[in-house]
Amino acid sequence: MKRLILSILLLLPTALSAQFYHPGEVLEYRVSYSAKYFPNTEIGSVDVTTTAVQEQGKSYFRVEGVARTLPTYRWFFNMEDRYIIDIDPETMRTEKFRSDLMEGSYTFESNYDYDWEQMQVHTRWSSRKRPFKEKTIALTPESMDAISLFFNMRSAKAENFSQGEIGTLDMLLEDTVRRIHYRFSGHETKKIRNLGKFRSLKFECQLGSSEGYSFTDGSIFTIWISDDENKIPLAIESPVRIGSINGYIYRYKGLKYPVKSRLR
Repeated sequence: MKRLILSILLLLPTALSAQFYHPGEVLEYRVSYSAKYFPNTEIGSVDVTTTAVQEQGKSYFRVEGVARTLPTYRWFFNMEDRYIIDIDPETMRTEKFRSDLMEGSYTFESNYDYDWEQMQVHTRWSSRKRPFKEKTIALTPESMDAISLFFNMRSAKAENFSQGEIGTLDMLLEDTVRRIHYRFSGHETKKIRNLGKFRSLKFECQLGSSEGYSFTDGSIFTIWISDDENKIPLAIESPVRIGSINGYIYRYKGLKYPVKSRLR
């Protein structure tokens, strides 16, 4: 479950664009599980919202992602994960990231403070309420947390992708940098439950642990993104040990651009 939530929030790289931090935007997703003898059942939700905030006399764009188990299944596995980033509206760089995860008896907290002048980030994290660990990590211009990557992806221009093109990006995780590898699979019409069909850009992605990379050395998750100016992540499919986890857009509002990819 947690892997899927991260996958929805990660996605793909491009040059950062201010236009996609749009206060008032809300993206709501549903998450389902399916296996050979188990029906496709909705088990969770993911909501991503953008607002304008003032904190300690400074203005920020704040993006918050919340993943939780639907009420029907909380007796079985209660989860509520929260991710927040604050973006400087002038430089469009993320200044702060924090997460607060609760998954059954497991808890995890993390905080990143970016120092772009020194090209480093100070990280603090703790699991199961233990004392915080700390580390300072060197940054590259491409290094970002999961939520920042989500919005970084959305400034992509469809014409900039070539089918079969492979790329790599860096994602900050606690005390290290992990690599996400992706391959553009082309254009596809994607049907979304209750919303109809959309023109989409299809990508295959893989979370790696080193610079080495092969689409055969680990599981791959697939993402479909709306082929319009909004670049909404529409759906994701991710294999798990038994069956698969699927996420899809359930509702959206407050978008800056018309959803021209939706087919009537």
